[in-house]
Amino acid sequence: MRDALNRLGYYKDGFSVYEQQCDNPKIDKLLKNASKKGNSKGYPEFIIQSEKYSDLIIVIECKADPRKHESKIHDKYSEYSVDGVLLYASFLSKEYDVIAIAISGETTSELRISQFLNLKKDAKAFSFVKSKLLNFDDYYNAYINDERKFKQDYENLLAYTKELNDLLHIKKIKESHRSLLISGILIALQDAAFHNSYTKHTKAKDLAGAILFTIKTQLKNSNIAADKIDKLESAYSFIEQNTTLTTNKDFFENLISAIDLKVNSFIKTHKYFDTLGQFYIEFLRYANNDKGLGIVLTPPHITELFCDLAELNVDSIILDNCCGTCGFLISGMKKMIALANGQKKLIDKIKLKQIIGVEFQDEIYTLAVSNMIIHNDGKSNILLGDCFDADTTKQIREKFKPNIGLLNPPYAIKKEDIEEFSFIWNNLETLQKGGKCIAIVPMSCALAQSGEMLSWKNKILEHHTLDAVMSMPDELFHNSKVGVVTCVMVFTAHIPHPTGKKTWFGYWKDDGFVKVKNKGRIDAKEKWNDIKKQWVNAYMNKEVIAGHSVMKEVNAEDEWCAEAYMETDYSEMNQDKFIEVIKNYIAFQFLNN
Repeated sequence: MRDALNRLGYYKDGFSVYEQQCDNPKIDKLLKNASKKGNSKGYPEFIIQSEKYSDLIIVIECKADPRKHESKIHDKYSEYSVDGVLLYASFLSKEYDVIAIAISGETTSELRISQFLNLKKDAKAFSFVKSKLLNFDDYYNAYINDERKFKQDYENLLAYTKELNDLLHIKKIKESHRSLLISGILIALQDAAFHNSYTKHTKAKDLAGAILFTIKTQLKNSNIAADKIDKLESAYSFIEQNTTLTTNKDFFENLISAIDLKVNSFIKTHKYFDTLGQFYIEFLRYANNDKGLGIVLTPPHITELFCDLAELNVDSIILDNCCGTCGFLISGMKKMIALANGQKKLIDKIKLKQIIGVEFQDEIYTLAVSNMIIHNDGKSNILLGDCFDADTTKQIREKFKPNIGLLNPPYAIKKEDIEEFSFIWNNLETLQKGGKCIAIVPMSCALAQSGEMLSWKNKILEHHTLDAVMSMPDELFHNSKVGVVTCVMVFTAHIPHPTGKKTWFGYWKDDGFVKVKNKGRIDAKEKWNDIKKQWVNAYMNKEVIAGHSVMKEVNAEDEWCAEAYMETDYSEMNQDKFIEVIKNYIAFQFLNN
């Protein structure tokens, strides 16, 4: 094992390799009760720590006899390799993320290897990479790309958004300024000179001036149209005017350091994620501003689902004509860049020409642009303006030729608000013939059988094809404190809906997410990936599954939802479900008088 570690580069500079002992006081303290035979100190064969990524530990336990590799229930710590290494990992994971490697056998032919990942403060270790022993870089890449690691980091990020929101409230930073402040700090931290010098200012006012100057410089270096620069700079001008930021240097400096540690590091590790969108949701959750504007930001797992439904490829050109903080565009860019397999020219082309967004509101436009800059993509075509403006529509259609539309339009709250179908129509009219438009809208759009919405349904079917409609979970937008029930509609652009064509309707009410106190609605039971595969496969193959999906010919006057046509799967009915529904009904009656 020692020879293998040497060949893989673990004895080079930058690594500490401890063999059956440990000079690191923190690690040594964690192992004080880790003896395989009782409450005394115990050490594995090897402990490896990288200087660069010191929060990750590799532990290795070896046994000569391959028959002593793993017991049935992992409780024979001194006898079996897997049992022993999992014991050590359970102690070390109180403070570290741990890669646990069990080795048994003395020849290549009899060698057995089992590898596990035990994340910090997680009681359970999971099977990790299945291959042979790897060098550290390969282990690290597998670790940061592991879905469980992302989930851990994402939940930590959400916890920090709540903590930060409370802090900024105490410091009297306005709700409307909080996301802008975070985005401005993140933009400034992209600049190496600012990153290395922000702690050296002696006055808070000087620090505020330095961060504003750096933001302006970064904006000018990001190939944003000159006429938009002034608006963006104006959005951040409050930094030099806010009393707290210009008088409390320790607070401002500590805030920048914390954002660098807890947010900037997340962005660098998990690229192409709508991080600012999560802060926006949290900061405006109690201010009612987002609902007052009809803004309901799409959960990240749904933006990624849209990319799968759209069957994105490296030639896709995505348009979101009401882009908000760019959740759909960032997910789409992530998907296409992954498909580019590291081809730099292709990746540059995707960023430069294949991501198009339009946003009407100045404040949210600023967040959208800053989101792209933070993701090292200042060249994306995020336009400030009205998507219904004829010149804007023409410019996008002729210059970019989009073939994919992804959108979550502002939800109409008042009678005078623009209908959601207006945004869908605008998107479809901008797409190339045969392009796909996927939108998430209130269920009321699908159920409309009269009035202006019925007119929109007729108009859309006369010019475009309704391919599918999926009923989404009732509490999908719980984290935004919005109770709207939604559905996803899929259209093919510029091909009138054929007479006799059947539309696929899916009943996608259970995405596996549950509400957890202080965490919101999360994938706590790790069901989402399997559910998403089932949903996408059923949609792609237009499968008819009792209780889950149906094919039905519809017109504008019909209800566009699975519930209206789907056969009930009575095989799933039982006494407990019956009782649950009756209890929920009684509770509903009670709460609504």
